Amino acid sequence: MNIGSISLQNKLLLAPMAGITDRPFRRLCRVFGASLAATEMTLAKPELWISGKTRRRLELKDELAPRTVQIAGADPTRMADAARHAVDLGAQIIDINMGCPARKVCRVAAGSALLGDERLAGRILTRVVEAVSVPVTLKMRTGLVPERKNADRIAGIAEAAGIQAITIHGRTRACGFQGRAEHQTTRKVKESVSIPVIANGDIDSPETAAAVLAETGADGLMIGRAACGKPWLFREIAHYLTHGTYPVPLSNREKLHYMLDHLCDIHAFYGEYSGVRVARKHIGWYLGRPHAQAVLLARIHQAERADIQLNLFTDLFQSIYSGRMAA
Repeated sequence: MNIGSISLQNKLLLAPMAGITDRPFRRLCRVFGASLAATEMTLAKPELWISGKTRRRLELKDELAPRTVQIAGADPTRMADAARHAVDLGAQIIDINMGCPARKVCRVAAGSALLGDERLAGRILTRVVEAVSVPVTLKMRTGLVPERKNADRIAGIAEAAGIQAITIHGRTRACGFQGRAEHQTTRKVKESVSIPVIANGDIDSPETAAAVLAETGADGLMIGRAACGKPWLFREIAHYLTHGTYPVPLSNREKLHYMLDHLCDIHAFYGEYSGVRVARKHIGWYLGRPHAQAVLLARIHQAERADIQLNLFTDLFQSIYSGRMAA
């Protein structure tokens, strides 16, 4: 699949997720076969660009190409400025967020709220495309509410503005993350535009991935929450789509190696104090929060030092899979 002049190695992309798709997690998913991994959403507010949190979100040093930055906002001029700023930092693709359903984003008319103002959405898309020389993509939902889906109209506006690819999450803003995603709207959009269309929402297994591709005719798949705690899902889907079978599964020892490497990367990226705190959610996803080991899991979450956290995590993982570390 191509996005403008950029050729991707496969059709699997990591969804940008606030508080999750930092550089360590993007790196890990790229290792397992994600061809594109966008940054966490960055608000188009210049006053925030100097903050440590935003600078960390836009940290692209040593990141595999193509490097993608996602921006969000409701002001065309600020969005254009944010796009230029991201390109100056090394972004090779700019992704515009019109899919976030969070109240704090929508109440300033950004994210999925823009689906309710097609004229403003069009001005933002046009200004950002005109502001940068790199490809610009769009991530959106199917509409504001199930009764008034307008993804096909937004897609037409986007294509006319010069957007190079569109990702559609198969839920409306009102749906949040409730219920199952529907992909009929994605097929409708795919049939209405000539640029690549990427399906997103509840793609959590190789079988589901194949079914969504068949249902939508989409050019690619974007995987989000299902990769949390299971980044090797990209590897499984890629193999399944090519060969129709699962790959040889990773051994538990191999999984532990990748998990520990990821946690160490988090500690190094954020520093020990913040790193052990950021790592806690990933530890929970990796372990599935087993009740039988609740006491040890609580000790992991209380750990203040990186070495203690790593040792406790290793002990708990090995106790869960005792006797099966080579399997």
